[in-house]
Amino acid sequence: MTRPEDRREIRDVRALAALAHPVRSALLSHLMAVGPRTASECAAAVGASASNCSWHLRHLARFGLVEPDDSSDDGRERPWRAAATGFHFGGEPGAGPATQAAQEALLSVQLDEETRLARAHLRGADELPEDWREASAFSTYGLLITPAELHELVQRLDALVRPYIRMTREDAPADARPVHLGLRAFRFPDRS
Repeated sequence: MTRPEDRREIRDVRALAALAHPVRSALLSHLMAVGPRTASECAAAVGASASNCSWHLRHLARFGLVEPDDSSDDGRERPWRAAATGFHFGGEPGAGPATQAAQEALLSVQLDEETRLARAHLRGADELPEDWREASAFSTYGLLITPAELHELVQRLDALVRPYIRMTREDAPADARPVHLGLRAFRFPDRS
């Protein structure tokens, strides 16, 4: 089922902390990429047991990050879906130390998840059809840019990506498959 875009900002430090767990972060990422799934279906994808996934999905639901998907008529299995089509994990400017710590922990877990997905891709890349191998990309750029230019660039890239988001895309061709795309843009750490 396709839904209209619903991007939510999460500022509650408890929700940020809840998602700063590797299994929970992987579960949310998986549901956003592939759509509604049961805990059993999520287990292999995130490297956890079905019962562990079920517990973590219920925990995420307490913070409004996932919800039961009622579109399935199978009463035996309970599928879950992401509660929104996108999340921004922000905080008030000058947020307190607890919020900043939760944000840093969440970003660290998300970076680890991106690395896990990239390594899984590399391990199985030789089994992919040639067109998918050729379409995959790992690119790094060293930019010379102002904060305003960086903000504009990120906004423009976001606008280019938005029509392809699985949860809102209505015109996907039959051979379309879930793809992970990550964007990290930050000032180079040398501080010069």
